[in-house]
Amino acid sequence: MMHFVIRIGQPWRRHPLRGGRWEAATLSPVILTALIAVLAFSTPREIAFSRLLPTAPALAAAMWPVLPTLLLGLFCLLVMIGLSFVYTDLGTPYTAAAIVAVTLAAAYASHVRLQREETLFHVRLVAEAAQEVLMRPLPRRMNDIELEALYLAAQEEARIGGDFYEAVDTPYGIRLLIGDVRGKGLSAVGAASALISCFREAAYDEPDLSGIMHRLEVTITRHSAAFSVPDRPEHFATALIAEIPQDGGHVRILSSGHPPPLLVHQGKPRLLEATTPSPPLNLTTLAGEHHRVDTFDFTPGDQLLLYTDGVTEARDRTGTFFPLPDWTQQQGQTPPRELLDRLHAALLHYSGGKLDDDVAALVVHRPDACAGEYRL
Repeated sequence: MMHFVIRIGQPWRRHPLRGGRWEAATLSPVILTALIAVLAFSTPREIAFSRLLPTAPALAAAMWPVLPTLLLGLFCLLVMIGLSFVYTDLGTPYTAAAIVAVTLAAAYASHVRLQREETLFHVRLVAEAAQEVLMRPLPRRMNDIELEALYLAAQEEARIGGDFYEAVDTPYGIRLLIGDVRGKGLSAVGAASALISCFREAAYDEPDLSGIMHRLEVTITRHSAAFSVPDRPEHFATALIAEIPQDGGHVRILSSGHPPPLLVHQGKPRLLEATTPSPPLNLTTLAGEHHRVDTFDFTPGDQLLLYTDGVTEARDRTGTFFPLPDWTQQQGQTPPRELLDRLHAALLHYSGGKLDDDVAALVVHRPDACAGEYRL
């Protein structure tokens, strides 16, 4: 998704029989019908497996469109009529009536389900379009720097969360933003959108990172104040700005309560801790607004990983946090795209397949020309 990972679903995934793709799950009503029919014909009449025939169209309603559901019900009815020639005292009228009633109810349930899935499909299309506007796809290269991005929404159907990132190429160098708005839902998305828009302007105007962070502070304060008092969200956000000057060799970092980035130098990870941490945005009235920019070496071959707390706060079954530095060291010299793909898989595996928080991550790589690392 930018590699959003959570991709918009294709129509055939929601309507398996429309796109011609048959999976094992979609064939289960047919398998169930065949199994019941075989048992009904091959077992004594007293067992009366035929009474289970109405379950097949009921199951089909959960995954098939209306017409196939009706056809399956008709087939079950024909099977029941065929059984009546073998067992004349089977009670065919009652079972046949049950098949007809269940089939009609199943067809209606299938119709309602498809309408809801169609609505959800269009809502998700709109959500993805909004996501593209909020966090536009990043170029894979800015000057001699490689960029890759990852975004994972904890709520899969929502696709949009309070995490955000951006990268712009300015006269001062490449400037990167990553952050996380407290809370979820539309209020968090609105605050994230306001911060990204502010950064896109301030990154070109402000000569130093402190000026950008101050403008982000003003933006979120005004955004929060725009709500009526009863509905006003207690917005605050963590944010981190990184600047890679055009003359290269180092990276400047300014953090406002955000997790420290991870620098990988010659395969060894190192957390770039802030010398004097600044408070999160919109909390400076409590802690005071003070910013200190730290400078770190960023030489050819180095890789910088920016991330939100959804990465480091992912938990396993025992409640242990994801060990990002140790995991990163095990990856060695991995290309940015592959590193993020591995991180995605590792987080899902570590958390048991479900994330409790949104995840955003950026990988910034300075290729080593002498080592032939430059890639398109």
